[in-house]
Amino acid sequence: MKLTRKTTPPRKPAKKTPAKKYAAKKPSARKPAAKKPAKKAAPKPEPNRAMDAALLSRILKSLDDDKAEDVVTIELGGRSSLCDAIVVATGRSSRHVASIAEHLARRLKEVGYGTRPVDGLAQGDWVLVDAGDVIVHVFRPEVRAYYDLEGMWSVEEPERVRAATR
Repeated sequence: MKLTRKTTPPRKPAKKTPAKKYAAKKPSARKPAAKKPAKKAAPKPEPNRAMDAALLSRILKSLDDDKAEDVVTIELGGRSSLCDAIVVATGRSSRHVASIAEHLARRLKEVGYGTRPVDGLAQGDWVLVDAGDVIVHVFRPEVRAYYDLEGMWSVEEPERVRAATR
């Protein structure tokens, strides 16, 4: 059996057409437009605090169900445009930290908040779950003490830290 190769006929080169020349537009003598009254800006809608409260309560319930320890909520109302609140929690081990974050992301997806970005699951030392208006940080105890997010956002020190420094 002999293999034959299909060949296509050679293509013809495209014809070049001369570029069209456009005449320069003459400036028209128009009358200046009458000034329109300035539109009033629409009032800014108030943030939906009920939805934020519902999201925050779902997050806190999920953390409580997964036995997260030392849960602290930091309200960032006028201090940051990044989010409205930060929730900081502690897990007992790397596996516990990763499990808390996975369960939280899954529960938020199940109730209609969509797939939430989760960072740090592979290491399990510090896992961040971005829930939109609320950002959740889940730490191992040593890592939480090292980074001290509560101190960075000027939150009163938790009892456990005050007791340890005395």
